[in-house]
Amino acid sequence: LAVTSGRAQVQQEPSLETTEGTGINISCSHPKIQTSEYIYWYRQLPGRGPELLVSALKGFKELPDQAGHLWVSADRHSSALWLGRPRRGDAAVYYCALG
Repeated sequence: LAVTSGRAQVQQEPSLETTEGTGINISCSHPKIQTSEYIYWYRQLPGRGPELLVSALKGFKELPDQAGHLWVSADRHSSALWLGRPRRGDAAVYYCALG
């Protein structure tokens, strides 16, 4: 999946699978990120609109409502969303975005 908006571009794996209760790492590449841009992670459950999970400028951030976290690389060129104990209800499309 490649998403382009103006100069910003992010790239993600087209799909990932895990079993219930087995942690999964969803990565995103954004090599052209600007200094002031935040990294946003959304998910879209089947039949629902997108919901914001977490946002950050840098570093490491816990997901407030789940066993998981967001990690941003030191150069901010990549990020990863870790879901520690995913359940069937977490099956969704996960999006990374800049803004």
